[in-house]
Amino acid sequence: MTFPSQLLEFLKQSGVKGLAGPILIVMVLAMMVLPLPPFLLDILFTFNIAVAIMVLLVSMNALKPLDFSVFPTVLLITTLLRLSLNVASTRVVLLEGHTGPDAAGKVIEAFGHFLVGGNYAVGIVVFMILVVRNFVVITKGAGRIAEVGARFTLDAMPGKQMAIDADLNAGLIGEDEARRRRAMIAQEADFYGSMDGASKFVRGDAVAGIVILFINIIGGFIVGVLQHNLDMATAAKNYTLLTIGDGLVAQIPALVISTAAGVVVSRVTTDENIGQQLVRQIFSQPLVMMLTASILGALGLVPGMPHFAFLLLGTGLGAAGYWQMQRARRPVETPDAAATTSVSMEPPEASWEDVSQVDVLGLEVGYRLISLVDKAQDGDLLRRIKGIRKKFAQDIGFLPPSIHIRDNLDLKPNGYRITLKGAEIGSGEAYTGLLLAINPGNASGTLPGTATLDPAFGLPAIWIEAALRENAQAMGYTVVDVGTVVATHLSHLISIHAADLLGLQELQQLLEHVAKHAPKLTEDLVPKLLPLATVQKVLQRLLDEGMHIRDMRTILETLAKFAGQTQDPDQLTAQVRVALGPAIVQQFYPSSQELQVIGMDKELEYLLAQALQAGGAQQAIEPGLADTLLRETRAAAQKQEQLGLPTVLLVPSQIRDLLSRFLKRALPQLKVISHDEVPGFKTIRVTSMVGGRA
Repeated sequence: MTFPSQLLEFLKQSGVKGLAGPILIVMVLAMMVLPLPPFLLDILFTFNIAVAIMVLLVSMNALKPLDFSVFPTVLLITTLLRLSLNVASTRVVLLEGHTGPDAAGKVIEAFGHFLVGGNYAVGIVVFMILVVRNFVVITKGAGRIAEVGARFTLDAMPGKQMAIDADLNAGLIGEDEARRRRAMIAQEADFYGSMDGASKFVRGDAVAGIVILFINIIGGFIVGVLQHNLDMATAAKNYTLLTIGDGLVAQIPALVISTAAGVVVSRVTTDENIGQQLVRQIFSQPLVMMLTASILGALGLVPGMPHFAFLLLGTGLGAAGYWQMQRARRPVETPDAAATTSVSMEPPEASWEDVSQVDVLGLEVGYRLISLVDKAQDGDLLRRIKGIRKKFAQDIGFLPPSIHIRDNLDLKPNGYRITLKGAEIGSGEAYTGLLLAINPGNASGTLPGTATLDPAFGLPAIWIEAALRENAQAMGYTVVDVGTVVATHLSHLISIHAADLLGLQELQQLLEHVAKHAPKLTEDLVPKLLPLATVQKVLQRLLDEGMHIRDMRTILETLAKFAGQTQDPDQLTAQVRVALGPAIVQQFYPSSQELQVIGMDKELEYLLAQALQAGGAQQAIEPGLADTLLRETRAAAQKQEQLGLPTVLLVPSQIRDLLSRFLKRALPQLKVISHDEVPGFKTIRVTSMVGGRA
C-alpha cells in the first residue's frame, strides 16, 4: 500500500478531528523556526487570547472535573503555543524594532501603548504583578489542590471499588454500569495526577516570561544602539515598549488559563455549574444580603469615605435582599375549600373490595424512612428495588412478585421490616443522613459513630457522618448510603427465599415466556405429561438448594424424558440435577479442572443407605447416627474452609437428597452433590473426609 493510500485510509478512520492535534503541534513547532510577518503574529496572538477565554468558559460550565478531562493536555498545548509566540515575536522585535512601535504587529503595539499608556516603567511593573500573581498565587494554589486531590483519590480507590462491587452484588447496577464507574474512578486518579504535573507547565511559563522580558530589553537595547545607530533613549523606549507589549499579550492569556485550572480542581462536584452555585449559595440568602447592605450603608456615612459608591451598592443589595424576603413569604396557593367534593357521612356497604390479600413480598418502613420510598420526594429506594427485581430475574431465571411498600407507625422511626406472605423474614434499622461503613475484614482504624452489624450479612459496621466518607474509604471500609443498606438486605433475603417466590402464577408466566422460543416443548409437557404443581415442586427444590433455573430448556426436556417413568418430584429433581450437572459443578468450581471435595467414608455411606431403605418414605436418620454425621461433617467443612476450598460434599446419588435436607439447617454453606452430577471430563480429589481421613 502506497503512502497516499495509507494517508487516505487514516483520514477515513480518524476523520478531520483526528488531524487537529498533530497539525496544531506541527504549527507550534514551526512558529519557533520559521519567521512570521507582523500580520500573522496579530492573528496568532488573537487566537491565543480566544483559546484562553474558551478554556475559562468551559471550565466554569463543567459540572465535574471529568467533564473537562482533556484540560491537562490543553494546558500543555497552550503553554507551548505561548512559548512559540514568544520566540516568533522576539525574532521580529530584535530584527525590526528600530522601525517603530508597530514593528511586531498591531496587537503588541496596542498592549504596549494602550494598556500601560506608553510608559514602559508602568508596563514593567504591571507585567511583573501579573507574573507574580499567576506564579505565586493562582498556579501554586491550583497545583497544591491537584496534588491533594490526587492523593485522596488514590487512597479512596479501594473503598470506592468495594462500594461498586457491593452495588453490583445487590443488583442495584449492572455489569456495564459497574464497568463505567470503575473506569470513572481510574479517570479521576489520572486526571488529578495529570493536573498536578501540568501545573508545573504554567509555573515554568511564568519564569520563562520573566527571563524573556529581560533578554528582549537588554538584547534590543544592544541591537538598536550598536547595529542601527539609535540613541540610547530611543532604543530603550522602542524595545522596552515592544517587549512589554509582547509580554502582556502572552501573560494575560496565561493568567486566564491558570484561573481556569484553579476553577476546575477547586470546585466541588454538584449538578450545577460555577455560576449557578455562586448565585444559589451566595446571592440567594436575603438575611446575608440585608446585613451586608447595612454594613455598607454604615461605612458610607463615615466622613471621608466615598459615600456614593458605598451607598449605591448598599441600596442595591438591600433592595435585592428585600425582594427575596418578600418572594419567600408569598403564600402557597391551595385549592378552594368550597370546590372540594363533600363526603357522605353514611358508611358504605361492605363488598369484596374490602377483602385485602396478603402481599407476597412486602417492605414496611418507619416514618423517618418514608422519604426513601416517596415518589414525590424522589425516593432513591424505589429505583433500587426495580434494579433488584431485574437482577434477580437475570440471575435466578424468573420474575419475582412486585414488592409492596407501605409505612408502619408500629415500627421504630428508623426501622424497617421485610415480609414474605405476611410473615417477617428480616428487619433492621437505617438512619437517613448517615452512611454505613462496613468492615469487610481488612479495614484499618476505627471511626466515630454508632456501632452495629450489617443487616444483610452480619459484618461489623458503623453508622458515620457523611463528611467521614472519604476517610472511611481510605481505611478500607465499604461505605454505603441508607438506600443501599435496605436494598442489599432485601436483595439478599429474596435470593434466599427464591423457592417461596415461585408460585403457580409466576411459573405460568415463566412457561409462557419459554413458549415464545420453544412452544412445542411446553405444550407436550404441561399438562399432558406432568401437572403444573409437579413442575413447580421440581423447580422449587432446585431453587431451595441455591441453583438458578435459567436453563429452562434443559429442565423441561429432562422432565419430558422421565415423566413417563415417574411422577415423584424428588426423583424428577434428581434426574434434572444430573442433566444440569456441568452447570452445578461450574457454580462451585468456576475454572478448575480438578474438584477438591469433601468425601464420605464407605462404611458411613452404607449405614446411611441402610437407614434410607429402612425408613422408606419417612427417610429418617437414627439419632445417634445423626449426631455423629453432623459432628463429622462440621469438622470436615471447617477444614475445607481453612484450606480456602469450596465446602462441597460428594456422595452417592441415592443418599444425596437425604443428606442435603438433613444438613441444610445446621450447615447452610455446605453444598451436597452426587457422583452422577460430576461431568466425566472433571477429576476428583478428596481433601477432607466425613467418617474417616483424606
